[in-house]
Amino acid sequence: MTAQRIHHNFLDLEPKYSDYKSARYAVLPVPYDSAASFQAGARNGPEAIIRASQHVETFDEELLAEFHSAGIATLDAVAPNMAGPAAMHEDIFQCAKRVFRDGKILIGLGGDHSVTSGLVRAAMVKHKKLSVLQIDAHADMRPEFEQTPYSHASVMRRCMDLGANVVGVGIRAYSVEEHRFMKRQGIKPIFARDCHSEEDWIDRAIEDLCDDVYVTIDIDGFDPAFAPGTGTPEPGGLDWYQVATLLRLAAAERNIVGVDCVEVMPIPGQAVTDFLAARLLYKLIGYIESVREV
Repeated sequence: MTAQRIHHNFLDLEPKYSDYKSARYAVLPVPYDSAASFQAGARNGPEAIIRASQHVETFDEELLAEFHSAGIATLDAVAPNMAGPAAMHEDIFQCAKRVFRDGKILIGLGGDHSVTSGLVRAAMVKHKKLSVLQIDAHADMRPEFEQTPYSHASVMRRCMDLGANVVGVGIRAYSVEEHRFMKRQGIKPIFARDCHSEEDWIDRAIEDLCDDVYVTIDIDGFDPAFAPGTGTPEPGGLDWYQVATLLRLAAAERNIVGVDCVEVMPIPGQAVTDFLAARLLYKLIGYIESVREV
């Protein structure tokens, strides 16, 4: 009898499905949380998500198919750069740039939300006109925070500086300065209360996206009842079916070129948030692949 092997990669895939050359997707772990402003611990998020993913069923009960055969490679993690957030941004950009150059769909695993600006910058080397679909509790539109423009509280402002169009969904916490900035710029997020009270919120979000889309999922976009393992939880968030429906329609109507899931702060002995993140990322792969197969 041959012993069963554990492949330490996303979904525990055997080599024929996890080889980088043939894979359509590339998972890039970024275990960095030095730009977080409240609780540390998101540096452990990538490992926790990968570990949880190894127990996710590869058969999707909604789409009635498996999608791992598209190929999902797991890359070496980007080492934290203690020179500071700006240096870390550059390291992330250089690592992610290769993924887009090679024609892969990137799946970033954070880390705090500051990692997203480097990933989006890399995406925009290839995709010049890009929308960022931001699922998040916080606007993240501060010009800088705690003496750095690369704070997790400033990440969407940095994406805008790159020229990306940002569409926030689930927003329910931001400063008065961010409020004034969004008002001046004509930025109209889909607030969390809209998602619970208005029927057309998904249509509004999709309409504001250009053809190529990068999805960033801050796990605190979910209500903490569903995702308690995060550094800055906010009440009144989204649920699984709201987010899944949004992502399914985004995948059907736009070209998703990359995605990240950030701000997962594992809770010892409780894998609810880790598993939600892992399953949601595989769910999005299924939505993208099901459109390709039509």
